[in-house]
Order: sequence, then C-alpha cells, then structure tokens
Amino acid sequence: MLEPSQNNELPEIPSKRYFTIGEVSELCNVKPHVLRYWEQEFNQLKPAKRRGNRRYYQRSDVIMIRQIRSLLYEQGFTIGGARQQLDTTVKPEEETQTGACKDLELLAQLQAELQEVLAILDN
Repeated sequence: MLEPSQNNELPEIPSKRYFTIGEVSELCNVKPHVLRYWEQEFNQLKPAKRRGNRRYYQRSDVIMIRQIRSLLYEQGFTIGGARQQLDTTVKPEEETQTGACKDLELLAQLQAELQEVLAILDN
C-alpha cells in the first residue's frame, strides 16, 4: 500500500463510478501510454472497455494503479518484481470475488448499451 506521505502527493480520488484514462492519468500522475502498457504487464489491471475501445476504470483500478506506481517509482521494483509483489498481496478468494464483480458490471454495461440500441431503433 501507499505510505501516507505518498498519498498526499496525489490528488484525492473523487467518488465516481467510472474514470476515463485521462482522469486516471491525472489522479495517478502517470501518462496514458504508461497505463495502457501496465494493462499488458499486470493481470490485476483490467479496465472495462466500451464503445470505440474506450477504457473505463473503477475506483479499485485507480487504487491498483497507485500501488503499481508506488512499487515501480518510489520503491524501485522492476516490472517483474512489482508483478510478483502484487501476486503475493492479492489472495485467490479476492481474485474470484473481483472477477465475479467485474462480470456483473460488464453484464450491466452490456444491458445498458443494448437498451440504447433499442431506443435508437424505436425512433
């Protein structure tokens, strides 16, 4: 986790459900291309993707990115070392619960998008 002194350097995470890659970039002080790279390197980081492959991050994703940032930039871990560190801190039951929650959220997003399509077709 982040040290309290490091938390003060980054802006507070607003109480929103979803964040764009630009917002996350500002909240975590990391460039968008770095976030996209980290998605490939860290299995724990899976933002929802919607129209046009736009990424939508949740609060838990922002916290995970801040942890990754801390491991890499403040604590001096390599990508592989940070990956191992995160693997040991995330328990298997947490991964299952997180996966189930993401599945439900994706289903809810899909349902909302289908309703939008139906509304367009009704017109």
